Amino acid sequence: MTALAKNRRVLLGVLTGAALMSAGCVTINIYFPAAAAEKAADRIIDEVWQLKGGVPSSPPSPSSPSSPSSPAPKSDKPAAK
Repeated sequence: MTALAKNRRVLLGVLTGAALMSAGCVTINIYFPAAAAEKAADRIIDEVWQLKGGVPSSPPSPSSPSSPSSPAPKSDKPAAK
């Protein structure tokens, strides 16, 4: 085998290896809508509570945050004296 043929085989092997390695590095990104993901999480949490035998005292509304530090809504009525 001549040196030129040997160099071609090495080059072909390197190129084939590089092609296989680059084909193996594929990333698939999947984006979920936030509202749908939140609803799914709430549904899963409710199912877990039911499996444990406990029922949440009040299910959170989808539009309100579930943090306890949120202020209570203000009333339009004047305070009683």
